[in-house]
Amino acid sequence: MANQMFSGALQVTDLNDYITPSQACVKPLMIPKKRKGGASKRPAKKASITLNDCLACSGCVTSAETVLITAQSKEEFYKHAARDDEVMVVSIAPQATASLAAHFELSMPETLRRLTHFFSGLGVRHVLDTTVARDFTLEETYAEVVARLRARGRLPQG
Repeated sequence: MANQMFSGALQVTDLNDYITPSQACVKPLMIPKKRKGGASKRPAKKASITLNDCLACSGCVTSAETVLITAQSKEEFYKHAARDDEVMVVSIAPQATASLAAHFELSMPETLRRLTHFFSGLGVRHVLDTTVARDFTLEETYAEVVARLRARGRLPQG
């Protein structure tokens, strides 16, 4: 039986755009062969795979993810940031800020100040921390669950 929470006319069924992984990556890690007498003199180089290499593989990235990655590239960002007729807003998750702060041995507020300065220099008008949005979303979700429980006495199943 179809899920009663959604309109049957609008429900999409059997949607799957996952591309199965290919047998080998386009740029596998090349490790030099050992000589007969012992270890190789050349150390293995660190593999570097670009976004284009990864997308050319048609392995683990779905077609929907390809569109999202292309639409959110640094080239697209710079193109929009350079326009004066658009208001550019950047949101930064606290996890990203914490990672950068740890890497550069800075405090969280100092990291946010530096990120704001960096993005402002690129033409971004507002740099927002997503903590407030996350808290607001949690409060709204809580209010919705409580309202549904009071109205029906139970939550929808399925």
